[in-house]
Amino acid sequence: MNKVVLMGRLTRDPEVRYSQGDNSMAIARYTLAVDRRGRRDNTDNSQTADFISCVAFGKSAEFAEKYLHQGTKICISGRIQTGSYTNRDNQKVYTTEVIVDDQEFAESKNASSGAGMGGSYQPDSRPQPSTAVGDGFINIPDGVDDEGLPFS
Repeated sequence: MNKVVLMGRLTRDPEVRYSQGDNSMAIARYTLAVDRRGRRDNTDNSQTADFISCVAFGKSAEFAEKYLHQGTKICISGRIQTGSYTNRDNQKVYTTEVIVDDQEFAESKNASSGAGMGGSYQPDSRPQPSTAVGDGFINIPDGVDDEGLPFS
């Protein structure tokens, strides 16, 4: 089985081209910066993210062209595809990329722009489960409006 699921941020706007011929198809290429787990301290200045090449075709590529931009956090699923070619210096170059089957936003538009829920909500300020009222529900802190909640 060849199945990949990734969540990360676009390093730049997608590069979109269209194939030639009678049935022209959009092809979008972008790179996702995916954080590595468990490397928060980074005292030795080592790389803490992987930069993964992704390719979307057809409607997925058109979606990427219209809605995805540098810094957008997305979740994709697809498959890994490897290949090779000979460059101008007659050296063999190996490639690895993810062929995107599905892509979706991983955060709200407000969160990606830095405004996030009116600007007053901080993720670390959520009440702990011990503050739940007798019916098992957690009290919502002041300053969080209904639009900022993940349900309605």
